Amino acid sequence: MIVGLFMEMLAAGGVQRASRHVAAVAAKFAVERGLAYRFLSFTDAQGLHTVRVGANEFQFSGHARDKSQFALAALRAAGRQPSLVIALHPHLAPIVAAMHLRSRNFRSIVFAHGLEVWQPLGWPRGAALRSSDLVMAPSRDTAQRLISEQKISAEKVRQLPWGLDPEFEARLRAHAPPLRPPEFPQRASIILTVGRWDPAERYKGADTLISALPQVVQTVPDAVLVLVGDGEDRPRLEQLARQSGIADHIHFLYGLSQDALFACYAHCDVFALPSRAEGFGLVFLEAMANSKPVIGGAHGGTPDVVEDGVTGLLVRHGDVAKLSTALVSLLADPAHAADMGARGRQRVQKNYTFERFQLGLSHLLEEVLIRRP
Repeated sequence: MIVGLFMEMLAAGGVQRASRHVAAVAAKFAVERGLAYRFLSFTDAQGLHTVRVGANEFQFSGHARDKSQFALAALRAAGRQPSLVIALHPHLAPIVAAMHLRSRNFRSIVFAHGLEVWQPLGWPRGAALRSSDLVMAPSRDTAQRLISEQKISAEKVRQLPWGLDPEFEARLRAHAPPLRPPEFPQRASIILTVGRWDPAERYKGADTLISALPQVVQTVPDAVLVLVGDGEDRPRLEQLARQSGIADHIHFLYGLSQDALFACYAHCDVFALPSRAEGFGLVFLEAMANSKPVIGGAHGGTPDVVEDGVTGLLVRHGDVAKLSTALVSLLADPAHAADMGARGRQRVQKNYTFERFQLGLSHLLEEVLIRRP
């Protein structure tokens, strides 16, 4: 039996999408080998949920943030003597450690994402994470921080980059170009950014993009910034836009369907997310897969995905002047931007497909089970 512990599955967001991808691959892996699986989510609504990722379908139980019921369900699963326990966040590592009190014969894999391991985790999370058999990282930066900040031995740390979502890949194969969403600007040089605009995620740099736009407009008068996403920090960003003096060049879109979001990628000219703390950056894959040049922060896991000067440009977080220069260099030279976009699409097709992720994770699961005591 394979047991999976997840923070959240159904909401939008990179961690949630990564969780769905791992669950889909692990469920397929289990079924093909005649193993049962039991997946538990802490945050999602109470009850049984069915999710499809590409051709893979799986079920999981939500626990509506009920810590005691979630922990009890995990301990009950441990009582069924699983072969493997997978946890999709370091904060779940203590529950994995508690499960070992009921069954010591399973091996464990904990997935890290990025910012949450930039500082040493206190007890019991740090100790529980170090007791895991393997800790996964999506980027070199996260892998190094697991070693340096969390004091995890290097032989326990493995790197496996995330892949593009199968539904996104299917949209790319469609012959008809997607229609622009009605709210999307027409006939402009469009800079797109996508994120969750919450106070805890101000590190993504949406405010820096707004600050950089007046300088961009001086050289590229039809430049427009489109911010896709929602959250409690959106009113602050909207206020910054009003204070910028060029509010008519800044558009906020939220509540979009996946089809509408895909269309935004397809119809933008440049994608930018000058973040200082991306563990990986799935949004960069989505933009690059649409042959768009990208601008990211020269920090965290972003340099793993974005090749500076090849598929896009990297700038230091908060450097408004350099961000403006980078945006102008791509908007004012469409041929150069198109070349970067083409190289970005090739990079995604070579390194970041869901099929490649599925193959890598399946090999890892096989290896872990073979080593099971």
